[in-house]
Amino acid sequence: MAASIEARHTQTGWLLQPCLQLAPLDTERADAVLADISASALELDLPRVVGLLSADSGARRFLASIFGLSPFLRDLARRQPQMLDMLFEQTIAQRLAAIGSEIKTCWKGEGVSENELMQRLRLLKAQAHFLIALSDLAGEVETQITVQRLSLLAQQCVCAAVAFLLAELGQQGKLALLYPDDPGRDSGLIVLGMGKLGAHELNYSSDIDLILFFDHRAVTGDPMEATELFSRLARRLVRILQERTAQSYVFRTDLRLRPDPGSTPLAIPVQAALTYYEARGQNWERAAMIKARPIAGDMEAGAAFLEELRPYIWRKYMDYAAIADVHSIKRQIHAHKGFSQIAIRGHNVKLGRGGIREIEFFVQTQQLIAGGRFPELRGGATVPMLGQLAANGWITDEACQTLTRHYWFLRRVEHALQMVNDEQTHILPEDDEGLERIAHLLGFADRTAFSTLLRHALGEVESHYAALFETAPELSASTGNLVFTGEGDDPDTLQTLHSLGFQRPNDICRVIRIWHFGRYRATRSAEARERLTELTPALLEAFGKTRRADEALMRFDEFLSGLPAGVQLFSLLHSNSALLRLMVTIMGTAPRLAAVITRRPHIFDGLLDPALLSELPSRAYLEARLSAFLEGDRSYEEILDRLRIFVSEQKFLIGVRLLAGAIDGRRAGRAFSHLADLAIDAALVAVTAEFERRHGRIKGGRVMLLGMGKLGSQELTAGSDIDLILLYDHDLDANDSDGEKPLAPAHYYSRLTQRLIAAVSAPTAEGVLYELDLRLRPSGNKGPVATHIDAFRKYQRQDAWVWEQMALTRARPVAGDSMFSMQVMVEIDGVLSQPRDEDQVRCEAYDMRRLIEEEKPAQDFWDIKLAPGGLIDLEFIAQVAVLTGHSSARSTGQPGVTSTFDVLAGLAPDYADAAMREDLVQAYQFYASLTQIIRLCLTGPFDREDVPPGLVDLVLRVSDMPDFSHLEAELKDRQAQVRRCFERILHRHKE
Repeated sequence: MAASIEARHTQTGWLLQPCLQLAPLDTERADAVLADISASALELDLPRVVGLLSADSGARRFLASIFGLSPFLRDLARRQPQMLDMLFEQTIAQRLAAIGSEIKTCWKGEGVSENELMQRLRLLKAQAHFLIALSDLAGEVETQITVQRLSLLAQQCVCAAVAFLLAELGQQGKLALLYPDDPGRDSGLIVLGMGKLGAHELNYSSDIDLILFFDHRAVTGDPMEATELFSRLARRLVRILQERTAQSYVFRTDLRLRPDPGSTPLAIPVQAALTYYEARGQNWERAAMIKARPIAGDMEAGAAFLEELRPYIWRKYMDYAAIADVHSIKRQIHAHKGFSQIAIRGHNVKLGRGGIREIEFFVQTQQLIAGGRFPELRGGATVPMLGQLAANGWITDEACQTLTRHYWFLRRVEHALQMVNDEQTHILPEDDEGLERIAHLLGFADRTAFSTLLRHALGEVESHYAALFETAPELSASTGNLVFTGEGDDPDTLQTLHSLGFQRPNDICRVIRIWHFGRYRATRSAEARERLTELTPALLEAFGKTRRADEALMRFDEFLSGLPAGVQLFSLLHSNSALLRLMVTIMGTAPRLAAVITRRPHIFDGLLDPALLSELPSRAYLEARLSAFLEGDRSYEEILDRLRIFVSEQKFLIGVRLLAGAIDGRRAGRAFSHLADLAIDAALVAVTAEFERRHGRIKGGRVMLLGMGKLGSQELTAGSDIDLILLYDHDLDANDSDGEKPLAPAHYYSRLTQRLIAAVSAPTAEGVLYELDLRLRPSGNKGPVATHIDAFRKYQRQDAWVWEQMALTRARPVAGDSMFSMQVMVEIDGVLSQPRDEDQVRCEAYDMRRLIEEEKPAQDFWDIKLAPGGLIDLEFIAQVAVLTGHSSARSTGQPGVTSTFDVLAGLAPDYADAAMREDLVQAYQFYASLTQIIRLCLTGPFDREDVPPGLVDLVLRVSDMPDFSHLEAELKDRQAQVRRCFERILHRHKE
């Protein structure tokens, strides 16, 4: 049959000798296509083509089939039937050689413009593309010849464009070119072909991957401007090659395989590149460099550059570090082990299971391990290296033959997919007609025969590929690819990330590539990047479970960006699953805590304490640690900065205990309050000592700080401000202070207070210690910031409003002179014990609560403090009870009790019966648990529509509710119950 076809072709004089006879999908449609092309040939006076397309011959049937199956080739033939006519005089090989010669010189000539060059390259590339496809589909040459022809075509086009650009720079005087007819020679510009172009394995509609390096030997101007000069050249090169014009494009061009493409210029100085690869080069970049070769510009300089990189690419000894290095690449891809059948429809023959990438990776991993010792394993082409691996005993002959056979078959499939519409696709059609089209292009009788062979090939490739993973430990139970090499996004990886719970997988890929490029201090070392690569699958799986995975991982990225080093952290997270879960919980549920460790990454060190969750943050515990933290002779500024560091770290660790369930909301409130007491006291001591250096002391002077509000009642949250009143006393005959700059007592203590406010609240490089609020002092903002004890006594006994005395029920000494503090508390107890008109107190408290509701209404029932029946109602009930003598907690036997919980628990029966008292205590505990968690995690209000899902889980845990609807119902019921109690206790009843 083949002989008769050849005879008939010879009779026509047409020089293409097809070895395959393809069948069209629709004979009538194929005939119509030929008639259309024949009409174009007739218009251009090409009688030989008209005759070829009219005669009943094998050539006609072959052309009818391919033009019916490939709209792209059909349109090329219709526009340029001359390409068919030329094959009456030259074989395809001869014609391709002639086109190559034309490309080589098309940049030359007087007045050749960039646009003219672009047009010439597009026309010549289209002709070559057409002829390469004809030869491939005809079976005239093996597939390895097709990929070599495509690679040579791309190299010729790049060479012509680069020569044109260099020559133009030479004519402009910006480069001193030694060889104007060969501008690249000794120009210092290195153009590396990467990937399939570098390996002479380009596919039919492939992008071409280039990297441009340079030294400034030919630059005539300032060498410092060389980067911009060659980067402009790179931009123009990309435009010449890939910009779509009326004549289509030459090659889509990708420059993203250069070192750290997100932060480097398009053309990189040679020395900078060498430094990068030696210090920060990644595993996948080693693999990519296996295929690199100089294709344009200064070829000798390119070869020398790769020679310098040889020790980086090829490690001399096959030691454990090298094997771990390769395994860290392998573990980025999950190997499917054949447990399910491979679907043909929609399968990606490049990246999918059993695809081309798996064969390439199979070869490259072996090369990376052994290429350092065996130079014969350093080639870039896949199939020759399979043969060499078999010759050296690294793989079996059977594996070599199987993978070689399937590699070329899959490459043919890849080409057929791309020849249909000149699309850079590797995905098989989903529909029957599409699969039938590909089967016919490959010479199969139908899609069933094609699918059977393809499934067999994919399965065998997968089996050999999976063997690479048999000794690699599993790090994650997730399924799917996790590939973050290069700059482009792997489609299967995007799908895997989406299935793990990420909504923006492209952004996640970009972030992880930043880690692997070593742009952060924590990931600059090769060891850190290896540890992070090992950790990444488990990290992604853990973050995926937070239900707002993207935000959580972005917070982790912010944390990582500020971390000074990463090896220890990555190792710990990898070996300690509890620590990993805790980190993920913080990032996924607690933006406030995440922001703390993002600003201060060293705080994370506190989590490494093995006793963290077992040791409770009592006052004694915190005091011992603060004392150790401040020990030694330190300046005033150092003390204040260390206080900020200590408070920030301990707030974080208290919060972690609360998140982990090691302490409850009430204990957290006390811990936050103990911490504030100690820090404010230490700040007062430091400020006083510094102040006395200049202004001396007041005779008999004594100072104390009253903690008010939540600090006074020991109910602080992670986000609470500090309410304080500074009281002082001195001898009656005291005049000015005895220092270098004496001050009168009132002025002295006002200045001291202002200094304290600045020391505590002013932002520094270490942040703010606490925000202070002194508005609860006598006369509020109108009164002096420091109050003499006599003025305080007189005001509270004669002038204070009921609401001010309610606030006084929570007053507690937190710093200062201990004897003076005791006297102040005796005075406060005396004030609180004064006889009062009970009805008037209740009425004023009730009116004040109503005024708050009018002027500052709750946003919704999740505003637990302000909502009707919320925390303020409970606090008012407790404060009125103290003022009217209805709480045993503030009886003469227990002075100084300020906790709202304790006061409510001690309510007198005539104020609230046992059932009401129990309801109020339980409501307070419920509110405190919710408030502590919410304030720990959020910096703003609790927005039900925008709350992190992880926080929802936490509030359900602390409230012991099964789901959010039950929690909301419980919260509303508690608020209604508290409001009923509030009305019953405080509402004044008209007679």
